[in-house]
Amino acid sequence: MESIEPNTVALCWFALFSGVASLGFYVIAGLFPLETRPDLSRSASGVALVAALTLAFLALLVGATLYGAQNLRWTSMVIVGGFALLFAPGLFNAWPAEQRDGRAGLAGLLAITLVAIGGLQAVGGVYGA
Repeated sequence: MESIEPNTVALCWFALFSGVASLGFYVIAGLFPLETRPDLSRSASGVALVAALTLAFLALLVGATLYGAQNLRWTSMVIVGGFALLFAPGLFNAWPAEQRDGRAGLAGLLAITLVAIGGLQAVGGVYGA
């Protein structure tokens, strides 16, 4: 493994961050255009939830990319990021639609994304660098 990627700890962290970001991509892709989701677009809190989730997802995506660029070989980033994007639909489909698409599911995904951003900051400090 040393000859493929010498920094296996960073690779595992990158895989986790990429997995959360990939799952978030599929959830957020289903939220837009917002007019297709009257349960969220009719209230200010629903729009704020979607906006907060989108911003958190983008922050995680940029942070994970910077973390990978600083700590991994580019081939490792491409392979692990590709696997995360490839297998995220399986996690998405395993998650019950009632929980995933409701406000509680979106709030839960926001919490998971914020925890991942905190973990990214703790292990990589990319936002402070």
